[in-house]
Amino acid sequence: MAELIATRESERPSAALAAIVIFGAAVRPDGAPSAVLRRRVEAAVRFGSRRGGVFYVPTGAAGRHGPSEASVMAKLLRGFGAPEERIVCEESGTDTLSSVRAVAALLRARGHAGAVYAASSAYHLPRCVALLRLAGFSARHCPPPAVPAARSFGKRWYWRLREVLALPWDVGLMLLARMRGRA
Repeated sequence: MAELIATRESERPSAALAAIVIFGAAVRPDGAPSAVLRRRVEAAVRFGSRRGGVFYVPTGAAGRHGPSEASVMAKLLRGFGAPEERIVCEESGTDTLSSVRAVAALLRARGHAGAVYAASSAYHLPRCVALLRLAGFSARHCPPPAVPAARSFGKRWYWRLREVLALPWDVGLMLLARMRGRA
């Protein structure tokens, strides 16, 4: 996978490059990425290598185990050949909504004017894209990993049904934040 990223070391993330926001997932007790986290990063790299002119924004704070999700993803990105200057970590987000709000602030502070893409598992992408759009970006999704986030039928449906509740909840909270001038 290292051969997928072909960028010059001298290039720096600028306002014109596309940002690929990679949403976090669990980190194992030994600090290694979970399979879901690894597949999200691989999908982002695959998409970024085809598109060109991108930088990566892994997002996610430290969870129950190990270092932050963002730092684990950054390590994976470097292993796949992404230059350090094309990786901008956001390590404060503890859930999807707080990650979007933190990423939005980060991108605005950098004067980002390029495209924004969300990279996550298929079940999670509609919420990620909706929240990024409510944050003021014309976001789109990267193609999700081909492998489902969970092996068991029951767990896959658990995550999908969880999104049925999480999507309107987070959208409502984001709209409330926008009305209060905090988004």
